[in-house]
Amino acid sequence: MDEKERNMKKIGRKMSICMALTLSFFLSLIGMISSGHFEPVGWIINFAVSAVISLIIGFLIPIKKVTDSASAKFNLQPGRFSTRCFESLICDLIFTPFITLCMILLAYSRIARTGARFLPMFLPALGICMAAGFFLILIFTPLFLRIIVGNPDR
Repeated sequence: MDEKERNMKKIGRKMSICMALTLSFFLSLIGMISSGHFEPVGWIINFAVSAVISLIIGFLIPIKKVTDSASAKFNLQPGRFSTRCFESLICDLIFTPFITLCMILLAYSRIARTGARFLPMFLPALGICMAAGFFLILIFTPLFLRIIVGNPDR
């Protein structure tokens, strides 16, 4: 593996870590607030579990390769806003359903004995988190990329 490939892998790993932690932080926060039952301990548990799941996803799935390949299939031009939106959607579809599922499963396990039903909890949360995740990815991906590429030794 040459120097350029090593640097690209380092950048990819750092991006995966940054995006996994960012999505987990905000989506667990949004989920707890939108439920109407914000509990600091519950939020910390949700954040920790979703961060682990997001990090696993980020390290197992080569997000950059997937988004680049999907963009190429639709002949999207790199750097254009429409391409960034499409790539954000792809990334959102990869991460957000799993993060949302783990957050709702944790909440459901705590309240299942009250007669709560899973699907009515999951579907609205998935909609909210998909919308929030899309915008978080759209905003933070270029920001983190500039930070990481600006100093790749960090």
